[in-house]
Amino acid sequence: MSLYGMMRTGVSGMNAQANRLSSVADNIANSNTTGYKRSTTEFSSLVLPQTGGNYTSGGVTTTVRNSITQQGDLRFTTSGYDLAVSGEGFFVVQDAAGKTFMTRAGAFTPDDQGRLVNAAGFTLMGYSYANGVPSANANGFGGLVPVNVNLNEITASPSQQGVFSANLPAAATPVPAANLPSTNAATAQYTSKSSLLAYDNLGREVILDVYSTKTADDTWQVTIFNQADAAPDTSFPYGAPALATQTLTFDPANKGKLAGGSADSVTFTVPGGQSLTLDLSGMTQLGNTYSVGAATIDGSGPTTIENIEIANDGIVYAQYGDGSIKALYRVPLATVPSPDQLTVLPGNVFAASALSGGAQVGFPGEGKLGSIMSGALESSNVDVAEELTNMIESQRGYTANSKVFQTGAELMDVLVNLKR
Repeated sequence: MSLYGMMRTGVSGMNAQANRLSSVADNIANSNTTGYKRSTTEFSSLVLPQTGGNYTSGGVTTTVRNSITQQGDLRFTTSGYDLAVSGEGFFVVQDAAGKTFMTRAGAFTPDDQGRLVNAAGFTLMGYSYANGVPSANANGFGGLVPVNVNLNEITASPSQQGVFSANLPAAATPVPAANLPSTNAATAQYTSKSSLLAYDNLGREVILDVYSTKTADDTWQVTIFNQADAAPDTSFPYGAPALATQTLTFDPANKGKLAGGSADSVTFTVPGGQSLTLDLSGMTQLGNTYSVGAATIDGSGPTTIENIEIANDGIVYAQYGDGSIKALYRVPLATVPSPDQLTVLPGNVFAASALSGGAQVGFPGEGKLGSIMSGALESSNVDVAEELTNMIESQRGYTANSKVFQTGAELMDVLVNLKR
């Protein structure tokens, strides 16, 4: 037996138990840390080759593992910016240096610039709707931008799409060509009139006068003017030509709907604004009075964001003062083939490693990523009672190994004194 080997084994045992106590200390200290994943110290024996009848003691080595895939309990809060993942996905966040990480710590709050930042200072990342409906970059973090919910921002949205449908009276008398609204003469006549509200590039209101005029059997003319150009008290003549004119033809054999070859929309430029396409496919000609069905045009005037809502599918909606709702961002979730092999970094964030595999990004609801819950946080998955039990076991193990070392040291003293 080697006394030196015995002492070395005792030291390795004390070191292993010290490592276990360190992980226990971390777990207990972070038992209330949002999204924290407990670490465990696994022991493995170190056996040295044996020669002859002598036994050479080896020792023990340790490996720290993190229970990243074990989800903590969800607790609900009063803040809509608090987010939790119910599933295997991770939020994608970025530090001040622009490096991207993954985390389950979703206690976000707006900073002075409106960006959603969690308690560790990491900014939530998402895909913007500025250039249309976003799609996830499946094999990386490209295209992500900080999610900004600046409530002080004043925005306006110009009109670009609209729908107008109405029933036109089949018994109406046709108007002569010289008196059609499109001629913009003082003698202009029309069958029916409606007004629609649109918005220009600056969010200013533009009232559109929409005239529907029967020109012949089953044939109607739709003419659109800017009400601001109307003559006082008379409308006609307007101070500018019509913004658009469209001819509609109807099929009496098909319940008075538009004929197959008829136009079903009209496109024109809103004064001071964008090109607007007005869908007329719902127009009908029936034996009834004039009545408007659908009349909607998108866009909004200058307004501020009153509230932010984050849906389970990760879409961040802004509710404006005028009641309109607009999608601003979509928050993705990320995962890796082996989450428990992720590299754990300060700030309760994770980075992909060679053992975990590369990051894959998708939207909530896809595969095993799970869904996002607003107004909730994921608690630490630490069981304090279990950690206290582990601490007592490690304490006793450390003491026992110290006795082994102490015994070896005493025997070494005996061996040295034999020569004196």
